[in-house]
Amino acid sequence: MNAALRAEWTKLRTQTSTTWLLLGALAATVGIGALAGAATHESGIVSGGDATRLSLAGIYVGQLVIAALAVTAIAEEYTTGMIRVTFSAQPRRLSVLVAKAVNLSALTAIAGLAAVAGCLLIGRLMFPADGLDPAHGYALVSLGSGGLRAAAGSVIYLILIALLALAIAGVMRDVGVSIGTVVGLLYVPPLLAQIVGGTLGEEIKRFAPMTAGLAIQHTTNVRTMPIQPWPGLAVLAGWTLAALLLAALLLKRRDA
Repeated sequence: MNAALRAEWTKLRTQTSTTWLLLGALAATVGIGALAGAATHESGIVSGGDATRLSLAGIYVGQLVIAALAVTAIAEEYTTGMIRVTFSAQPRRLSVLVAKAVNLSALTAIAGLAAVAGCLLIGRLMFPADGLDPAHGYALVSLGSGGLRAAAGSVIYLILIALLALAIAGVMRDVGVSIGTVVGLLYVPPLLAQIVGGTLGEEIKRFAPMTAGLAIQHTTNVRTMPIQPWPGLAVLAGWTLAALLLAALLLKRRDA
């Protein structure tokens, strides 16, 4: 297992795309969070809300970059045929999948911590100047009153998205198809929920991976949400575990 971990770490860290994708995820997450606060102020919507969640809005975009990193970590090897070399050097295929997952999780955790810290810092410093302050019904961005749970949960959310994307790529074996599948799985259900509305729309939000997982970011009006924060994150974890089990099963049964 140690050999597999070292080999997969070497491959992951030496890919040029890894650094750029991690930097892109960091920039997108922090940048979109800052823009969300500015746009909320400029549009005059300052009647009250969840400033901590708003500061973390960049996760909606940053997760796509993390997913792209996860997809390329395995699907690109199938595209180039390098996967045959990998399995020749490490015949225990499940060890390869586990090693990829561990290394990917570690990198995502580091990038996620930096991104979330940057989002909260910008929210704390910039939002009051934009009118998102207690005078307008917005509590200051902090780690209190659910802020720590939202911050830690957002990092866990990104790790789960990375593992979900890795598993999907292991099943699909194609970069483009895998990314398309991830995008559809994350973003189509919320749109569908908005279209159908009512009780059915709420049920979709409760069990869709993105809307359920991002419930962890809410720090206000938690009781009115379709699903509570930690159960929502558990739903995403269930999606991820199911995808990983399917990827592991197919990895053992299919030819490279």
